[in-house]
Amino acid sequence: MVDLAAAAAAANIDGAQLGNLMALLQGGEEALAAARRVEELDMEKLKTDTDQPLTYAFDTVRLRQPLLQPGKILCSGINYKGHLEENPGAILPRLPFFFSKLPSAVVGPGDPIVAPAGVKQLDYEVEFAAIIGKTAHHVSEDAIMDHVAGYTILHDVSARDIQFEDSQITLGKNYDSFAPMGPCMVTRDELPDLSDVRLRAYVNEKLLQDGSTSDWFYPLPQLLSFLCSVMTLEPGDVVSTGTPAGVGYFRDPQIYLHPGDTVRLEIEGIGQLENPVVAQ
Repeated sequence: MVDLAAAAAAANIDGAQLGNLMALLQGGEEALAAARRVEELDMEKLKTDTDQPLTYAFDTVRLRQPLLQPGKILCSGINYKGHLEENPGAILPRLPFFFSKLPSAVVGPGDPIVAPAGVKQLDYEVEFAAIIGKTAHHVSEDAIMDHVAGYTILHDVSARDIQFEDSQITLGKNYDSFAPMGPCMVTRDELPDLSDVRLRAYVNEKLLQDGSTSDWFYPLPQLLSFLCSVMTLEPGDVVSTGTPAGVGYFRDPQIYLHPGDTVRLEIEGIGQLENPVVAQ
């Protein structure tokens, strides 16, 4: 793993916007070009004036969420055919449906999902999420993908007994730790074809969700173009695209998360996001 800012300084490249992902996104194409220049360097030939290392072995560091302070987090509701079919009371919305998860709910790889006291229906949802890299307002479907920086995994943890009580979707989705994110942001050029990306969710190594983006009702360009016709999307905003079939609430018998469980989410081309469940 390369420390972009340190390596840029050692190579006399302007790395002012390479210290974290939000700064890189806000720096736009200029910052991304600097990051790519650093990526091409031979790290073994670089010298620094300090003892600060330029690279780290992954097993010596703790990965945190890609965005420590993300912007808006907007989650598509029913967007997989399989998820609609497993929900007997659901109706496909006429337009894309969204709810919000709040930045305070975001945690990173390995961080605990805290099971709130009193919540009995703690559910898992693997979601493919896009990270906005360039401000978008009233952008067409044909052009909107140019405003996407890359992709990550979002775990849409849900307290179903809160969510479905009096339609408290905001509260049921936003307990602290209910939005694990990671393990990285994969830049858009590294995952150019989103037509059939596989998503899986395991609880204690048992495969419970196994779907593909080929099952989307609304493809990502349509979701993003629709959203930015309502509000301005800004660098660091996160837009997730729904979850495939297999969530715990609609299984027979139902399956919920409990302290001591481990959840591992996998998305092809991005990686794995694993989090333990602990009691409050």
